[in-house]
Amino acid sequence: MEALTNICPMAHRRYEEVPIAKVKVINSRNRDKEQFDMNVESIESVGLMKPIRVNDRFLETSGHYELICGEGRLLAHQQLGKTHVMAEVVTCTRKEALLQSLIENIARTKPESMDFARELKRLHDEGLDYKQISKIACKGEEYIRNYIRLVEQGEERLIQGVESGIFPIKFAIQVASTEDSQIQGVLMDAFAEGLVTTNNFGQARRIIAARAKLSKKTPSKSDYTVNQLQADIAESTRVKTSFVREAKSKENRFMTLLTGVNTLFQDAALVELLAKQKLDKRPALAGAFRFEQPGESEVQS
Repeated sequence: MEALTNICPMAHRRYEEVPIAKVKVINSRNRDKEQFDMNVESIESVGLMKPIRVNDRFLETSGHYELICGEGRLLAHQQLGKTHVMAEVVTCTRKEALLQSLIENIARTKPESMDFARELKRLHDEGLDYKQISKIACKGEEYIRNYIRLVEQGEERLIQGVESGIFPIKFAIQVASTEDSQIQGVLMDAFAEGLVTTNNFGQARRIIAARAKLSKKTPSKSDYTVNQLQADIAESTRVKTSFVREAKSKENRFMTLLTGVNTLFQDAALVELLAKQKLDKRPALAGAFRFEQPGESEVQS
């Protein structure tokens, strides 16, 4: 891992014009046609600005260089009818070459996209842990873990939705953390109808999970629907609002009582009378509430 991240001085690098026919692509990937056409036009107009990178470890036995990165530049040269391409030549194992290729892909892939998530997953599949990948991608370990989980657990519809712009990737990551496929489906439907967002996602998932747990005890023929989710969210909101209202009412009554007790205990004669009857000990209060001490209100005013 350290060998991949060390910076090699320019004086120690090898650059050669290598025959395009002798370059073998090992780790091919899809590319945007519009961007590729722009690259071809650029290379034709001003030439190659950045050499490709190839591995000559197996040149003598196979007769081919193995491409590490720069497939688009290589294909552009082929399309332009060129026979040679400038390349940085390195000698390394196929494992090291693959990791270098994946790291190059990470640098060229748009963050917060499915392509980015897939490249992170490929690095993980090659044996790099979350900490190592986070250093390469300049992202936190939890970020890396979530994106890889999206590739591993996300439904095809969810992933396609992210790629086509239907679902934001933040929402997709939240859905992918829900392992039940039926719950994932309802969440996606609800998002498409504007019922669920990243803000109320947690509430919606808890409601659906509770429904799913209940349905196991009392099985029904029909699946849980977005309309049912909408009704459950409305009911949950009503219950929460009612609870807040009741709690506020009780707090107001308590504060009225507390104010009354504080006022009574400012009367020295009353306190003396209560003390004679051994009734001057006020109950302990929990939390941030407390009784005023005699004379305290006058000092504050």
